[in-house]
Amino acid sequence: MRIAMLAPVAWRTPPYHYGPWELVTSLLTEELVRQGIDVTLFATADSKTSAKLESIIPNGYEGNPKVDAKVAECLHISNCFEKASCFDLIHNNFDFLPLTYSPFVNVPVLTTIHGFSSPLIIPVFEKYNNSTYYVSISNADRARSLKYVRTIYHGIDIGQFTFRNYDKGYLVFLGRIHPDKGAVEAIEIAKACGKELIMAGIIQDNAYYKNQVAPLIDNKTIHYIGSIGPSQRDELLGGAAALLHPINFNEPFGLVIIEAMACGTPSIAYIRGSMPELIVNGVNGFLVNNTEEAIRAVGQIGSIKRVVCRKTVEEKFTVERMTQEYIEVYKEILKK
Repeated sequence: MRIAMLAPVAWRTPPYHYGPWELVTSLLTEELVRQGIDVTLFATADSKTSAKLESIIPNGYEGNPKVDAKVAECLHISNCFEKASCFDLIHNNFDFLPLTYSPFVNVPVLTTIHGFSSPLIIPVFEKYNNSTYYVSISNADRARSLKYVRTIYHGIDIGQFTFRNYDKGYLVFLGRIHPDKGAVEAIEIAKACGKELIMAGIIQDNAYYKNQVAPLIDNKTIHYIGSIGPSQRDELLGGAAALLHPINFNEPFGLVIIEAMACGTPSIAYIRGSMPELIVNGVNGFLVNNTEEAIRAVGQIGSIKRVVCRKTVEEKFTVERMTQEYIEVYKEILKK
């Protein structure tokens, strides 16, 4: 089985800090190789992988203002599809644009839909509904008009996350600084509870950060430490009493939820999108509707057993489980 793994090129695969699509693509690629699958990763030239690496873009365009994103994307995607005859299957982790190349190759194309940036992109998926294959990353993030071969939840390398059966008392917010992620709401919750809050993540909306978030950061009880890498992520999540996740959109998955649970840290999340598929209310975290309910949940966080959080990930969200499900899908497609 020869797989062409098409990664995004916004960031390196795996990313230095932020880049969830690149991270999942990397985790899957490395585990496929470990299980003996022949994988060629199409990604940026500075990517790190045990697979064969094919690249035409030196590094992620998000970190290089001299690179035009659309030009980089077109060069990258065409590089993969021009070499399609070398593979049995193309696994697209790049969103909708590669689908427009699919009629011109003779190998099946499987697309993991990592989320819909807008309903306006759905017509592209609809056009190739009967000629390509789709995997959803949660049941909540399915478009009714599309056909899916399976829902496959993301998995993580739990070896990268240290289980801690204790916490240091602070709360954590880890995610994009953007209204969708609820940074301001997280601060309101922490302040109402009299808890220290440590915030980390890329600033995706500068105006939102400058006008609404930054004025609330006092570096005494409310801290913002910027974007962080894997080792800092493990330490920050592992020391927290709870992860605050007051999202204002229907999140397709939520990697940070399972990363926190792998450390033993429960989450308090708004009931949006995939959250009920990751969190069992009162068992490995709390599902709430608003700030007031979140404040009450902080007071009950001691009732959650951290070992149960870790066990949830071990049973449902490992990279091994994710990879095995993808291998099954590959085989189903190739039989056809």
